[in-house]
Amino acid sequence: MSEFITIGEPLVTFASKDPDVSLVDAMNFHKIMGGAELNVAIGVTRLGHSSEYISQVGADPFGDFVKKTILGHKVGTSYISENKEHFTGHQLKQLVTKGDPATFNYRKDSAACYLPKEVIDQIDLSDVKIAHMSGIFPAISDIAEDTFRSLFKRLISQGILTTFDPNLRPPLWSSKEKMISTINELAGMADIVLPGVEEGKILMGSDDPEEIADFYLKGERTKRVIVKVGPAGAFVKTKDGQSYMVDGFKVKHVVDTVGAGDGFALGVITALLEGKPLKTAVMRGNAVGALQVQTPGDNDGYPTPEELKEFYTKEGVSED
Repeated sequence: MSEFITIGEPLVTFASKDPDVSLVDAMNFHKIMGGAELNVAIGVTRLGHSSEYISQVGADPFGDFVKKTILGHKVGTSYISENKEHFTGHQLKQLVTKGDPATFNYRKDSAACYLPKEVIDQIDLSDVKIAHMSGIFPAISDIAEDTFRSLFKRLISQGILTTFDPNLRPPLWSSKEKMISTINELAGMADIVLPGVEEGKILMGSDDPEEIADFYLKGERTKRVIVKVGPAGAFVKTKDGQSYMVDGFKVKHVVDTVGAGDGFALGVITALLEGKPLKTAVMRGNAVGALQVQTPGDNDGYPTPEELKEFYTKEGVSED
């Protein structure tokens, strides 16, 4: 079994190659593999750690593409099931150099929406050290939410460290109120919560990093909150009262912002897997995020250990 695990919906993505052009006017696309949680799993593997991905795809060419692509990234596929009654989710994605891209999703009633919670009991968690949970999967259907909660409860019962990224996707939820209440409840189940300042405004009414951290530290289980504040870096606060800012890295040219938040998460996760201090882990998160925005695609910028070391050398910093 792998030392890292996550659950999500893979999306076959037709990504625009025309920067800052609307999906209406874009004419050039290329097919890539998308999905926030999958991005994290791919990045964890690229940095030298074993990872497993839980999901369900359709019995169609997109489903075959998903499994082939995931295996190509050396992410485990033992827990990717196939549903012959429903299709594999896919999307169109705009290419932007600032902010979030426009997307058009074909995922309602997709195969992942019907992943049953019974599969969770069959998963071997014996070697898992960290699990990454995201607010996207529970948003896609009631069945997916039940399955997500079942996994979360198993992880907690076995004492496995969990990270939670709100990853807000308002169009997937039945209402804003449902989204806010569910995401905040799920965040309270995690050991480490990774909100962004813009998410804070929606979820608890403030974009002040310390106020956001204090809000999530009220949860019984949550011990550490890392608030992403964009290019400036990240603010950290812990249950025992420690708080500090970890500066981000300057990027001269942003190619595509997609995958930066997932890059931040995998940077933190891999450093913690290696026994690094939290401050060092957050610095790595900032580094991976900075590398990702300089490349196209959802995960093209995630580094190998050698590439990460080279980036640190150029920036004049070290994890030691």
